[in-house]
Amino acid sequence: MLEHNLNATQLAKIIGCRRSSINNYVNGKKVPSVEISIRLANYFHCTMENLLGIDLENHINEFISCPPFKDRLPFLCEHFGISRYELCKRMEISESVAYYWAKGTTSPSLESVIKIAKCLDCSIDFVIGRTRI
Repeated sequence: MLEHNLNATQLAKIIGCRRSSINNYVNGKKVPSVEISIRLANYFHCTMENLLGIDLENHINEFISCPPFKDRLPFLCEHFGISRYELCKRMEISESVAYYWAKGTTSPSLESVIKIAKCLDCSIDFVIGRTRI
């Protein structure tokens, strides 16, 4: 926000959320949803890892629109040669959680997306389909 000379009110208006939400994210009181994180990363033209402070260097890339996670999950399993069951075991989550992701009933939290990226040894942007590599 400082680099773009924005305050919380301005950024909230730009990405479509409340000022209090921006303040909570900045102060570490709350974690943004995947959708809000994508909006932020798109606005700041940065990777999700850079946005979240996981990687201090921004590896500029071609970012694309993210598909629904219910479509992305089978792609990830096929791409990495892993079953949904095996992914659940590696992540130490219930199979029912991944079942609801696959059905589109729910979407993973940002914390879960980060965990998937770590389990598959890939970027968060790849997990959500924001980048092709």
